[in-house]
Amino acid sequence: MPQIPEKIHELTVGQVSARSGAAVSALHFYESKGLISSRRTAGNQRRYSRDTLRRVAFVRAAQRVGIPLATIREALAELPEERTPTREDWARLSAAWRSELDERIKQLNRLRDHLTDCIGCGCLSLDTCVLSNPDDIFGERLTGSRLMVEHRSGTTPA
Repeated sequence: MPQIPEKIHELTVGQVSARSGAAVSALHFYESKGLISSRRTAGNQRRYSRDTLRRVAFVRAAQRVGIPLATIREALAELPEERTPTREDWARLSAAWRSELDERIKQLNRLRDHLTDCIGCGCLSLDTCVLSNPDDIFGERLTGSRLMVEHRSGTTPA
């Protein structure tokens, strides 16, 4: 990993990319989403403060565990004076995200467990297909991959 002398307080996009492992295009994307910020030089080049490295590390770690960028942006915006996240911040935020992650894990396990049924079916029209129609509320009354419109009398066409 390239070392940046301590006396340098601002980094180019290339230096941030090299140190963080994030592609330059990813850094531009993060900036467009309000996750990191830069200032522009007289020549219109981006310059990032050194603490951007920690913010990028925070964003990438949160992304790896499946946290949406909008949620990450909200978390970063809650920090006082938009400061860099600390270990304590990460602990607090990760605890708050734990229930969301637990729910996703349950959903993924349920999908995995029903994947064999789906492959065996082939047409995605099982009586209860978790993959094509999760939380199917009509599956108790109707089967198939198409929802048939009910008439006003409450009967379905033949």
